[in-house]
Amino acid sequence: MGKWREEKKAVLEAAQQMPEKGLVVGTAGNVSLRLPPEEGRELLAITPSGQPYDSLATDDIQIVAFDGQTVEGNLRPSTETTMHIGIYRARNNVNAIIHTHSVYASAVSVAGHDIPPILEDQVAFLGGEIKLARYALSGSRELAVNATAALGDRNAVLLANHGAIGTGRTMHDAFTNCELIEKTARIYLLALATGKVNRLSAEAVKAEKALFYKLQDQSH
Repeated sequence: MGKWREEKKAVLEAAQQMPEKGLVVGTAGNVSLRLPPEEGRELLAITPSGQPYDSLATDDIQIVAFDGQTVEGNLRPSTETTMHIGIYRARNNVNAIIHTHSVYASAVSVAGHDIPPILEDQVAFLGGEIKLARYALSGSRELAVNATAALGDRNAVLLANHGAIGTGRTMHDAFTNCELIEKTARIYLLALATGKVNRLSAEAVKAEKALFYKLQDQSH
């Protein structure tokens, strides 16, 4: 059981931090990490479905191939495994994905908004606006397609009436991006409450997006 131990540990630690940071309640959300291909098969390590994070052990993290077959583990992989696989297939520069149900991001998703580019760090690290994916049932192939399309080449997406997804080239990046999504959503809602949201200028967006792409290129 020593194989993929460090990768499983990284997934477990991120999953256990989610409730501590207020990003999920109970067994909600999921975390995955892309693994190096083995014998031509693309693999990921992902949290199991419906298990309390504080009771999980390293070997409870499931290893799944991109065809959906479980390679290692005795628990049912996350119901959102299809969504994670869809994003990895579309984005070669994404190695970690975290799906949260954080309060402010979820509130924006319930209101039916995209979050426009309003903050420099939002654009520099998340890639610009945070788009809202069209609603689809949890665990459905349709949700995987909708989330991947709305994510585009950015590191953040909102799921309508559901939550958010943060991606990154490392697990640390993905987790930080989830916290940044929540911070941005909170600021957006507070600004909306005042009746005025000033977007970044086109010039500022261009400058911060250049930084974003530079940071992404460093991941290769």
